[in-house]
Amino acid sequence: MYETLTYDDPAILPPAARDHWSFMESNSAAAVMKAVCPSEWADIVEVLSTYRLDPKFWLKAGGNRGDIAEQIDDEFGKRGWCETRLDLETRGLLFDRDGKPVGQLPVITQEGYLVDNFKNRIVLDVEWNAKDGNLDRDLASYRSWFDAGIISAGVIITKDRLSLLALARRLWATYQGTLPADEQVKKLPIDLTTSTVTAFDKAQMRMRRGVMGSCPVLIVAANDTTWNGQPYI
Repeated sequence: MYETLTYDDPAILPPAARDHWSFMESNSAAAVMKAVCPSEWADIVEVLSTYRLDPKFWLKAGGNRGDIAEQIDDEFGKRGWCETRLDLETRGLLFDRDGKPVGQLPVITQEGYLVDNFKNRIVLDVEWNAKDGNLDRDLASYRSWFDAGIISAGVIITKDRLSLLALARRLWATYQGTLPADEQVKKLPIDLTTSTVTAFDKAQMRMRRGVMGSCPVLIVAANDTTWNGQPYI
């Protein structure tokens, strides 16, 4: 894969966003989005610059989506992004040597899936706590859509599991210290130990396999610096 670091350029990604998330990209994804989809890139920069993990929502048991994914999706929804299914339809048109139409091959339809957020030519999925197989689906679809010329880049927002696990343990221990001994519970309210759900390391592994082909892809991961600094209460 062609791994790049254009997100390290403060002219592309300001420190307010860069300093609070972990990143990986292929094919200069951040620079590409800023250049060809500046409005959509501005939305992404604004969300990454302002959204922070609040322990009262983050350290809360939930399903595959949960509060965090819904909150991030809502931030993009406020900016005109929407959940969208992208299907591809391929037509083979036949012409003679003079350019006159002589026929058409059967239409081939490739059904896509509902991406969490779509706007203009950017797709953005929030893979917070889903099965890690979703990453294969996402990256393969981005590749197909890019090769067909209908998107310019793809973005996946996920979590840096190990970084957040260490933070969660600190916050939980501090909270438990405020409770009577007979009410204290050592076990975290969320499971950050499993390695079979979507996370930064899983996305990195698939990117390095080249699942996304030549499609510019930006992986964004929440880490301990995405925390808003508030205690768990």
